[in-house]
Amino acid sequence: MTLRKPILFIAAVGIPALLGGLYLSFLPSAQAREMAAACRGTRFSPTNKALGSVPTRAPDFTVQDHTGKMVKLSDYRGKTVLLRFWASWCETCKAEQPSLEALAGEIDPAEVAVLALASDSEWDKVRKKLPNGSNTEVLLDPPRTEDSLIGRVAERYGVEKVPESFLIDRDGIVRYYFVNKRDWRNAATRTCLRSVLDG
Repeated sequence: MTLRKPILFIAAVGIPALLGGLYLSFLPSAQAREMAAACRGTRFSPTNKALGSVPTRAPDFTVQDHTGKMVKLSDYRGKTVLLRFWASWCETCKAEQPSLEALAGEIDPAEVAVLALASDSEWDKVRKKLPNGSNTEVLLDPPRTEDSLIGRVAERYGVEKVPESFLIDRDGIVRYYFVNKRDWRNAATRTCLRSVLDG
C-alpha cells in the first residue's frame, strides 16, 4: 500500500511530461514541413534555363543605382536577397508592385534586401513607374541592344519575360525562382521567405 501513492504520482506527473517531450520533439520537423509546403504553395520553378536546377549559386553582377553608384549583388552577402526583374513598360509588373512594396516596407532591411532590377535603358522611365519613396532598392539593368526588352543581368539569370524573382539566401545561393507575378502579401509567400531567413 505504501508504494501505490508514489507510483500514482510518478504516473500522473511522468506520463504527461513524457507525452509533452514527444510532442516537442516533433515540432521542428512539423515546422520544416510547413515551411516546405508554403514554398511549394508559392508555385516556384525548380529549374531555370540559364542557372539549371535550384538551389544553385547566384551569379554576381554589377549595376547602377539611382545616384550613379555601382552596386554588386555580392555587396549583400550575409543578407537574404529578394531579387526582382521588372521593366517600366511591363503592366504585369505594375500590378505586382503594391504587394512587393508592402512586403519591403514590413521586413527588416538588416536581414533582407529587396532589389528591383529594371530592364530599362534610362532612369526617367523607371522613376515614372515607381511610387515616391519606394521601399525597394531600384537598380538599372539596361538591355544589350535597343531591340532587346530584357536587361543584361536578367538574361544571365535566364529571364525571358518580366516580372521574375529569385530568392537568394545569405550565402548567395538561389533557393527559389518565381516566374510571373506574385502576391507578396500572401501568407504562404511570407512563410517561404521566413524559411530562407531562418535556414
